Amino acid sequence: MSRRICVVTGTRAEFGLLRWLMEDIASAPDLELQVIATGAHLSPEFGLTHREIEAAGFEIDARVEMLLSADTATAISKSMGLGMIGLGDAYARLSPDLVILLGDRYEILAAAAAALVARLPVAHLHGGETTEGAIDEAIRHAVTKMSHLHFVAAEPYRERVIQLGEHPDRVFNVGGLGVDAIRRMPLLGRAELEAELGFEFDLRNLLITFHPVTLADEGSSMRQMAELLEALDGLRDTRLIFTMPNADTGGRELMEMLEHFTASRANAHLYPSLGQHRYLSCMQFVDGVVGNSSSGLAEAPSMGVGTINIGERQRGRLRAASVIDCRADREAIRNALNRLYSPAFREQLASAVSPYGTGGASAEIVRVISRHPLEGILNKSFFEVAGSSNQAGANS
Repeated sequence: MSRRICVVTGTRAEFGLLRWLMEDIASAPDLELQVIATGAHLSPEFGLTHREIEAAGFEIDARVEMLLSADTATAISKSMGLGMIGLGDAYARLSPDLVILLGDRYEILAAAAAALVARLPVAHLHGGETTEGAIDEAIRHAVTKMSHLHFVAAEPYRERVIQLGEHPDRVFNVGGLGVDAIRRMPLLGRAELEAELGFEFDLRNLLITFHPVTLADEGSSMRQMAELLEALDGLRDTRLIFTMPNADTGGRELMEMLEHFTASRANAHLYPSLGQHRYLSCMQFVDGVVGNSSSGLAEAPSMGVGTINIGERQRGRLRAASVIDCRADREAIRNALNRLYSPAFREQLASAVSPYGTGGASAEIVRVISRHPLEGILNKSFFEVAGSSNQAGANS
């Protein structure tokens, strides 16, 4: 009897990482894929990216509306509540054998909590990572504790999940899912991409994504965005390709700033969602990825593309030598841009090594979820790391 594997996705970036795993699940003879779309996927404001799921050939088994037309802390909390209600109903109807969740967003916290009370086993992807400048940090570790199988992107992340009390036999270092996408997806050529995007690349081009810094003081994200736009404003000989920020607290204010900036500049273009195919296709033709998105750390190094990582949002993540960290002020960003284009930095890009492996994550995840026993998996005991005070007390 095949196992019903339910993948929950709430954002464009998350689906981009999950896509190849979903394909491998769908093609596995002993697995049945179920798909739940929620969050920004169902919002016109964020590009109705559930269409990208369907365009990739997947059937959506449940649509869970949860995103309110506001991004205050109160609205996000209400969205999480709506998500738990809708996901609980969806789980009851689909009756999956295993739920797959990726990452650290509030939609995923709602999905994990609903699965916990429904007594459904959860496989969590990309746990153990740290992003000290965002609420994602706490959410990620909370989802880890509500999950039963763990697939991490690097050995330090595996060690951290075990440190959180998860048994080593249930924690698997498979590498980054974004690397799989780069290895497996045929990217668009320059002319085809330019036709789809409606503009031509120039001699210099930058791909820019800046998300709200959710643990910063109120108004900090807007101030940081203003500094970034001021630093970019003088780049008249450079094409600026912006993607919209996440549906996080303060995200809509950043969208308004981007809309105003790009409306009056012929070299700046704003897209609600490029989708992973066009996003990675863009990446191969740009000089650098700029902003505070995890893609600059997880995917760009595997494509030999430099990254300017701004501010604290991604603090704590593993990074390659192709990543330039800088403060969120215009002078620091300008200095980082100068370094990005310096001959010495350009020369080292080809030899930069990604800490997230060389591919194969999806196949390994499918191998494990096809074979790992699920009977009794809900009953977890806290694994004590050797040398801890609790372990010492237990052995005395």
